Amino acid sequence: KQFRRVATRYDKLDAHFLAFVHLAATVLWLRDC
Repeated sequence: KQFRRVATRYDKLDAHFLAFVHLAATVLWLRDC
């Protein structure tokens, strides 16, 4: 639910989608530290 954009994939460009995936992963990783 946090990153609904990843699940629904609003971004059509792969580069934008990949960048958002990296951003989401970084946020989750920082929260775990």
